[in-house]
Amino acid sequence: MKHTFVAELQDQPGVLSRVANLFWRRAFDLTSINVGSTEDPSRSRMTIVVDARRTSPERVAANLRKLVPVVEVTDLTGLPAVSRDLALVRVRCAPTERSELRDVAAIFRARIVDLASDSAIVEVSGDEEKVDGLVELLRPRGILEMVRSGRVAMRRGGGLDKNGADSPRAAGH
Repeated sequence: MKHTFVAELQDQPGVLSRVANLFWRRAFDLTSINVGSTEDPSRSRMTIVVDARRTSPERVAANLRKLVPVVEVTDLTGLPAVSRDLALVRVRCAPTERSELRDVAAIFRARIVDLASDSAIVEVSGDEEKVDGLVELLRPRGILEMVRSGRVAMRRGGGLDKNGADSPRAAGH
């Protein structure tokens, strides 16, 4: 089973390196890590996915909370949340195969974002199963290159504010 953690961090140089070093030192089984900016320019948000069969989720959260730039850690596992994975996949595609590729992409609400004489880049986002499904359908064409973002996640609804109280949006105000 995979556990998804979201960590809010002070936006400082070297934060990603410190978190990665923590995972390396403790031999945590990291599946995915993604970090990006937030609505607050002084903060970053990191989404971390670990394999809970090989790594204690409680231990991961406790160790993350000890790092100085970490402001807050939330385990989204079991909570209502939205999560997405983004993939860019370059596949072999002759000009005569473009409409067929476009049809396959449409089934997954993916889109072709680049065309070359012998290849195309398909962009898809969604849950991991959706992305995996499209990748498996593209594999027989010949995947030339692929990159995936890793999971990003956010709790559904208004949730709680920074003080642990129901936020106005969550309370319906």
